[in-house]
Amino acid sequence: MASILQVEPKAKRALDMLLIDRSNEFRELASAIGYSTKFDNWEEFILRFCLEFEDCFSMWSEKQEDGDHNKIHKCMTIMSQIGHGKSSIEQMTKLQNMAYRIAKDYGVICQRL
Repeated sequence: MASILQVEPKAKRALDMLLIDRSNEFRELASAIGYSTKFDNWEEFILRFCLEFEDCFSMWSEKQEDGDHNKIHKCMTIMSQIGHGKSSIEQMTKLQNMAYRIAKDYGVICQRL
């Protein structure tokens, strides 16, 4: 399956622009969830993770009563990845905010391109 960034030049450009200011946050998130930055396209993986986290937040905040079971499971897996090895809720919240901000900023950049 082709990467969205290979198919959509606008998406790649938006990621590149985001990485100018947010590369340290991408690295911190990768480290926190145990994803190696030595893999090819690791930045795209972290971006997808952030976008999926934003989807989860939307699902939770909209208080959908009949959430899709697979989506709920996916969201709980994301939360588990974020929380693994953390000793406080503040550490988790920092990573959640980071993922949410990256996703939102990516969306804004895409809209402007």
